[in-house]
Amino acid sequence: MKTNLLRLFMPMVLVLTLVSCSNDSAEDLAAEEAVLITDYNSNADEIELARIINEYRVSVGKNALEVVNHISYKSQEHNSYMIQNNVVNHDYFDSRANNIIQVLGAVRVGENIAYNFSSPASALNAWKNSPGHKANLDGDYTHFGISISINPATGKKYYTNMFMKR
Repeated sequence: MKTNLLRLFMPMVLVLTLVSCSNDSAEDLAAEEAVLITDYNSNADEIELARIINEYRVSVGKNALEVVNHISYKSQEHNSYMIQNNVVNHDYFDSRANNIIQVLGAVRVGENIAYNFSSPASALNAWKNSPGHKANLDGDYTHFGISISINPATGKKYYTNMFMKR
């Protein structure tokens, strides 16, 4: 009887041991995430996309947005995630948004992503033709960040554009 009980509970104990985390790990992760990133080297496509987004916003009566390197860095992290996992999605958006809220004092954060567009202009046109993405483009924001990354295995471009209001 004792052997049967032991066989029943051992897998549960093993699973709980493997998935549990200590408070120290969570605190270290939170501290690491709360660091302001100031270095980000925008490439020519990213600079162009920022320029044409601002040009579009001004043409519809909105304010131009200020690029923030920290937001571009968080956008680049998401592109890396999508490339590594071969997905196109908003996974972990809440984590990125909470980081921007904590580090930069944002009161609102939005995000647009795109995949496999040949140019910044084609990605922007797609966003303008999608109600949800257009709402972000036209939104009440003050700052933004952009990353365009190329999957080295496929040559496909991944776009992440995050917005924030301070």
